[in-house]
Amino acid sequence: MQISTKGRYALRFLLDLCQRQDEGSISLKSIAERQDISKKYLERIISMLSSSGMLTVSRGYQGGYQLAKSPAEISIADVLRITEGGLAPVPDPENDSYMTIDIWKGLEDVITDYLEGITLQDVIDAHGPLVEYYI
Repeated sequence: MQISTKGRYALRFLLDLCQRQDEGSISLKSIAERQDISKKYLERIISMLSSSGMLTVSRGYQGGYQLAKSPAEISIADVLRITEGGLAPVPDPENDSYMTIDIWKGLEDVITDYLEGITLQDVIDAHGPLVEYYI
């Protein structure tokens, strides 16, 4: 399984919000600048995260983004399912040979268990506050 830039940038975006959750709504422009990610690209990612209920959006002059849930409630698996469409190591294991299907399903279980066990809060706790993340 290879994680796309969409998944990696979504994690960077969310970790940036986690670090600044006491500041209220955070502007897209400030996050894009800090993370060195195009605003236009982040807008596509934000659309996915917002529709999943992971973000709250404030419009207007003082608008911006906040997490809709606690960082301890958002696993890395949650983020990657939204941005990558799933955690399967092969696109459609059901269409693979009956002899190898158990291999791919077993690998997916290992990946899922690992990523479900890591939350955004775990990453923040492991690295301390206000560190720039490059995932």
